Amino acid sequence: MASSEGQQHPISVYLWIWGLLFVLSALSYMVDYFQFQGYLRWTLIIVFMLLKAGLIVSIFMHMAWERLALSYAILVPPLCLLVLIALMSMEGDHTFFTRGVYFGK
Repeated sequence: MASSEGQQHPISVYLWIWGLLFVLSALSYMVDYFQFQGYLRWTLIIVFMLLKAGLIVSIFMHMAWERLALSYAILVPPLCLLVLIALMSMEGDHTFFTRGVYFGK
């Protein structure tokens, strides 16, 4: 009896998310169509990418309906890695700047 019971989500939720993913993909293609350059281009591409990834993880991988502990167990390690990558990037910039100051360019 327990195996026949399951959590069913209305198909409209999935159709709504597919529509949002289509719109976000169209917007990310529009960044190239309108030929944005520099930091604006990369910021828009990354924002659209993260929004699409968040929708996919939360709805299609059912993270929106999971327990908080499981969500933390899955989401916190990649966030920690991103923080470490940011710290390494800042340290690399500092080292490059320091070498330029003390050893000349």
